[in-house]
Amino acid sequence: MAKQQKNKDQKQGKSGSSQKLTTEGPVNAVVEELIGRTGSRGEVTQVKCRILSGKNEGRTMRRNVKGPVRLGDHLTLRETEIEARKIKSNIAKGAQS
Repeated sequence: MAKQQKNKDQKQGKSGSSQKLTTEGPVNAVVEELIGRTGSRGEVTQVKCRILSGKNEGRTMRRNVKGPVRLGDHLTLRETEIEARKIKSNIAKGAQS
């Protein structure tokens, strides 16, 4: 069964791994808004950033950033095709009611 799938993929021009994202290389972005903290321990900050170069220039997108970050910081993104999921909000701490 696996051999048949490999042969089928090779005929269609697919490789064994998933398809690579089409990017032209690193892209610069600037942080415009801090949305909130995420991650199992709150170690990741979700931000909105504006793309400064590349094919998506001028687009605003949501990204997760690990480490210290402030408004106006410049980021170097590997790709601009995948956007981070929205943080689930309205979580009440303390007593459940």
